[in-house]
Amino acid sequence: MELRQLRSLVTLVESDCNVSRAAERLFMVQSAVSQHILRLEEELGVHLFMRQGKRITGLTEAGEKVLQHARRVLAETGNILDVGRDHVEDRSGILRIGTTHTQARYVLPPIVKRFNRDYPRVELQIHQATPRQLVRMVLEDRVDFAICTEDLAEQPRLTTVPSYQWNRSVIAPPGHPLLLEDTIDLPALCRYPIITYVAGFTGRGHFNRILHKAGLEPHIVLTAASTDIIKTYVRERMGIGIIASMAYAPERDADLACRDLSHLFPWEVTRIAYPEGKYLRRYQEHFIALFKRSIAERVSREQQPGMRPV
Repeated sequence: MELRQLRSLVTLVESDCNVSRAAERLFMVQSAVSQHILRLEEELGVHLFMRQGKRITGLTEAGEKVLQHARRVLAETGNILDVGRDHVEDRSGILRIGTTHTQARYVLPPIVKRFNRDYPRVELQIHQATPRQLVRMVLEDRVDFAICTEDLAEQPRLTTVPSYQWNRSVIAPPGHPLLLEDTIDLPALCRYPIITYVAGFTGRGHFNRILHKAGLEPHIVLTAASTDIIKTYVRERMGIGIIASMAYAPERDADLACRDLSHLFPWEVTRIAYPEGKYLRRYQEHFIALFKRSIAERVSREQQPGMRPV
């Protein structure tokens, strides 16, 4: 049994049993991937994949069990290699970060800049995806860290690091009637068309539950995964925007007014997650510490009402 056979097995499963796609990801020809799988099955004496003709359709029961162990073997192999790399050259490498648009656009820039100053020879890669996709990406070792709010805390195979808490704000053009009210409550929000995040993004689940519990049905006219898109249609006066507070920038958003809503909704927790048992290289540990420290400094400096350290 060889590591390359296990790697072909795992990559084939992660490529939805598409040999061509797996070969592309492994920088191999299709026949090599097929040979790795066949030789592994011959050595084990069982079929790992179900087939219809030449087409692979899924894993057998034995294949599911072998896959779990193969992932653990490859993860530990990666840990061993990283230990060696840290002792040979701990100032260079690649850091793959998976995150959402809101984190990438409004939270990460100053942190990435400081990290680059501290580790100029580490290449940073930022991969944007949905929270659910991010969980899969980090478990499949396609990213080193996942940074988001939803889904991470519910995964027992991940180590999660709570990083900061955030809440929501409402944005609208200056002079909007809602912004002139002394106190904004839930019924007041529901008097106007609302533009906010799609389901599964940036606290949308809690937003829905709070309004449902209050017996209110908001008029949602548009949803988006990107805060910038939400702002665009608020500027078009299609409705008020409910956004993560850290995504409002007074300098860039001077044409929009903002009011804090943290008295209406529960605080959300953004986490950094990585596979349980993963060896963290020194620069990866540094990034996590820098992330948390930078958030605390930002909150202290800006006194942003909808954001606070954990």
